Amino acid sequence: MPDIFIYHTLAQEITMINGLLIFILILFVVIFWRWPSIQNRLWRSKYKDFALNSQQKDILLRCMPIYKKMTDADRDKLERHITWFLNEKRFVGCDGLRLTSAMKLIVAADACVLVLNKPWPLYRNVKEILLYPSAYYAPQSTRDSAGLVSYHNTVRLGESWPGGTLVLSWHDVLEGNRLPSDGHNLVFHEFAHQLDQETGKTTGTPILKSSADYKEWGRVFSRAFTQLKSHVAYSMPHVIHSYGATNEAEFFAVLTETFLEKPAELRRYDPEIYSMLVNYYQFDPIVWH
Repeated sequence: MPDIFIYHTLAQEITMINGLLIFILILFVVIFWRWPSIQNRLWRSKYKDFALNSQQKDILLRCMPIYKKMTDADRDKLERHITWFLNEKRFVGCDGLRLTSAMKLIVAADACVLVLNKPWPLYRNVKEILLYPSAYYAPQSTRDSAGLVSYHNTVRLGESWPGGTLVLSWHDVLEGNRLPSDGHNLVFHEFAHQLDQETGKTTGTPILKSSADYKEWGRVFSRAFTQLKSHVAYSMPHVIHSYGATNEAEFFAVLTETFLEKPAELRRYDPEIYSMLVNYYQFDPIVWH
């Protein structure tokens, strides 16, 4: 009788343990599945009382032409994104540059324009932004036809690393906002690379919503890229800067700059690719110009 009782008790305990393990597994799966939504609610709770102060808004009004042209609704969204970005991303001053809150604000504002209508987390892979005073030297290796590798330094304005680090020249960040319609904005360019790199590769194709979107992107993007290369090669007129003909990744980054800074010209030059970018970025920048 005692043996039967012990066996029965042990069986009950095993059943309870199995039930508990199944419950924990189900809970883990639910949390994992719902984590983006849960995390978003936690962030919204954390930042609900955060807002840009009047001094920060004045800086954006003076230094960021797009901000001045935005509707109140878009401006509110941008300000919420900036608040999140400033608190979630790390900024590092390099080569003697002493970072100020205004520097961080302007970089964050430009970066957040690209993801204005996208949910948190913004730039999920980005961990830190390194700011240099101006153009800087970066090591580069090249391999010749014989397979010999040589090392040298090159002058750069910015870089986007797949590991989540961006490097920016502060001088050129300012120039991007000082000349808002020239088709050049370093922050737009490098953060477009980050959107591209969220796929795990740097191919000029960011994460899209559906297989139909990928198919359409591939068709339109390939046609426009080939067209730009041809126009550059034969010195034909083109709205998109010639650097975009370097490769598909640079084409997407340069195309993003053109989309935001020369929207009317890009729409006239290539209505199809303009429409595709409006669909991807979920806004039409023409209303800001």
